[in-house]
Amino acid sequence: MAVPKRKTSKSVRDMRRSHHALEATGVAECKNCGEPKLQHHVCAACGHYDGRAVVKSKSAS
Repeated sequence: MAVPKRKTSKSVRDMRRSHHALEATGVAECKNCGEPKLQHHVCAACGHYDGRAVVKSKSAS
């Protein structure tokens, strides 16, 4: 069974964890309707992506 030979110092432990912080999601404004949407995703409000209608929205029906 693998067991550490020496105690991991607080400095080494914290440096290893320096990349564990959460990052904010990339939220952009839809060019068609102005609603906030995730970047590189189809707009949930209007169904547009990259300037064209990709999905039929319920409000347009």
